[in-house]
Amino acid sequence: MKQIIRLTLFAFCGLLVHYADAQEQENNRPNVVYILVDDLGYGDVGCYGATKVKTPNIDKLASEGKIFTDAHSASAVCTPSRYALLTGQYPVRANNGKGLWGPSPVTSELLINPEQFTLADVFKNSGYTTAALGKWHLGFGEGENTWDKPLRPGPNDLGFDYYYGVPVVNSAPPYVYIENDRVVGEDPNDPLVYVGRGKDKEVTPITPIPPEASQRTANMFKGAVKAHKLYNDYTVGTELAGKAVDWITEKTTNEKQNPFFLYLATTHIHHPFTPGKNFQGKSDAELYGDFIQELDWMVGQVISTLEKQGVAENTLVILTSDNGAMLNLGGRNAVKAGHKINGDLLGFKFGVWEGGHRVPFIAKWPGKIEAGTVSDQLICNVDMLATFMEVTGQNPNSLRNTDSKNILPALLGNPEIPVRNELLLAASKPTHLSLRKGKWMYIPAKGSGGFNGSKPQHHAWGGAPAVAFVGGTNSDIENGQIKEDAPSAQLYNLEEDKYQTTNVYNQYPEVVKEMGAALETYGSQE
Repeated sequence: MKQIIRLTLFAFCGLLVHYADAQEQENNRPNVVYILVDDLGYGDVGCYGATKVKTPNIDKLASEGKIFTDAHSASAVCTPSRYALLTGQYPVRANNGKGLWGPSPVTSELLINPEQFTLADVFKNSGYTTAALGKWHLGFGEGENTWDKPLRPGPNDLGFDYYYGVPVVNSAPPYVYIENDRVVGEDPNDPLVYVGRGKDKEVTPITPIPPEASQRTANMFKGAVKAHKLYNDYTVGTELAGKAVDWITEKTTNEKQNPFFLYLATTHIHHPFTPGKNFQGKSDAELYGDFIQELDWMVGQVISTLEKQGVAENTLVILTSDNGAMLNLGGRNAVKAGHKINGDLLGFKFGVWEGGHRVPFIAKWPGKIEAGTVSDQLICNVDMLATFMEVTGQNPNSLRNTDSKNILPALLGNPEIPVRNELLLAASKPTHLSLRKGKWMYIPAKGSGGFNGSKPQHHAWGGAPAVAFVGGTNSDIENGQIKEDAPSAQLYNLEEDKYQTTNVYNQYPEVVKEMGAALETYGSQE
């Protein structure tokens, strides 16, 4: 009898220990703040080498955490990059295998199936409160979006409890804020009405901006006068920072504090460059640099709120970019002022050269990530889904139909084995879907596959002319043009030639053959 009692007590104590361990793991789940900056280039912040802009808050984040030098967005384009982040799938998988290649238009439907498992779902499944603030640019509704209310399905149908932000991008209409599935400031007697392009006399006026702020698409909506007045290009940064501060404060003052996940997708530093009055003229890199410094202030607002609310020590903060920097008018003015928007990397946004998708990636997690460290591990934004599964105590190996890799070992330490061996990288053109494998980068075509503007009046510069503009060097380029006798495709040894100065396609036919075959396993390219 005593033996039975002892065994029963032993089993009961074991259950208590297991329950206590589970409770400890439950209580120690970190909050997560993921700051996705728009068009922030590899050379745009101090901790990555910038000297013409001051980014003390971002630099402090880096000094207290870890910098990655080989981090990438899955696409050099905003919408497909965001698709990869939220779904853990390469953008080529989207649209029933046709892929996502360019920015979604104003009338786009929601580009992620509500049945798809998302980054926000990872956190919801673990009891987190979730929010998406800022730029969305993944569409709303089913079929063509005519902007009738409510705007469903949308962020609220993909695992986010709350959404507030800019529905498309700060350079495209509608120039209003959306809260959950409604236009902020909407008036039933003055609804938002889509009228399309070329209706300048019908549309509602928007904030005037100077030409040097860079391109902004004309409004395509009439009505909603009050809602349009609430949106001012020069106060978007203040508005989104304020929303982030308020949301974090609210979620950390409740009696029952669930852990939280905040996806803060800034419109900074995407064109038009409209920094608030307090930041205008404060950098040494024109409006482009001023916009970066306002971004840095926004990051500081978020970090200081975490500290004020006493949750900074148990919060994982990640700051990165959706793609590389763009050589628009603002970018060109910054370059003329001596600022290297993508550092010394080759290429720019929309193109598959390194400058289009190699991005800053900074992670801070007190007590978990060693302060002041640097990693050269190959990682990608598509990896966040599996990584956050591990962070929240779920099994990333349970994921199906995903391209996401668990990079937590690279965040927390310095593993000898690479967390990722190869990576599919997309430009805006399907012809330039490319493959990174170890030290090799293979591009199955000439050029960057992105923008090719070269004239002063052109908004979108890229490719060979843009390389010439910034004084870059590449063996396939001469006088701002791709040489006629350049190889039909490109191969770079990034271990020896990070800046892609020399195309070694002709020197390594076996590597080309191997890389081409590996690329084919991801599906045929159009």
